[in-house]
Amino acid sequence: MLKIGHRGAKGHAPENSLVSFQKAIELGVDMIELDVRLSLDKVPIVIHDETIDRTTSKTGLVTDYSAKELRQVDIPTLLDVFTLVNNRCEINVELKTFSATQPVLDLITQSTFDKSKILISSFDWNALQEIRFHDETLKIGVLTETDLDLALAYAKFIKAYSIHPYFHLLTAENAAKIKEKGFKIFPWTVNEPEDITFVISLGVDGIITDFPERL
Repeated sequence: MLKIGHRGAKGHAPENSLVSFQKAIELGVDMIELDVRLSLDKVPIVIHDETIDRTTSKTGLVTDYSAKELRQVDIPTLLDVFTLVNNRCEINVELKTFSATQPVLDLITQSTFDKSKILISSFDWNALQEIRFHDETLKIGVLTETDLDLALAYAKFIKAYSIHPYFHLLTAENAAKIKEKGFKIFPWTVNEPEDITFVISLGVDGIITDFPERL
């Protein structure tokens, strides 16, 4: 079962920061999960929110700042993370916007990062379809917090690798159904020991958590 660090090691360091990703690696993760949006100059940037208000001392939309300006307030580019990780673990890139799809694909193509260690996920299923249209080999994860049956149907349609459900959606029955169809199950965000025990009992393939050391 894969140990997947949510936004790095969010329980220990500022989320989606290089420090957080380094910490996750030190905690022995198999994969880090991160969020990607585009900067003003269309560079894939690693941040969850639409604005930089919550995670930096500045304010405003991510799209109002250049990649250089964002790096100055400790928001890394996706390339920065590829460089730091340097194939030491897998990376789950969550696309927060459809517009990030092509720039992320371009970066993956140009980068020396091992493509087989990259998994692209999104709540924007159109973005996932776009990924599949351009690349038949990239691993794709279908994110859902509402409807597992729909996610399963869509995963079949786009030949996904995994399904990433909000962990409260999982039951022994639907987990078995997903596995039976050949998809990996990576639930999020599972932090409490009793919840970890529960999802492990369902036979999930990996757990996305803020505290990788608890797995």
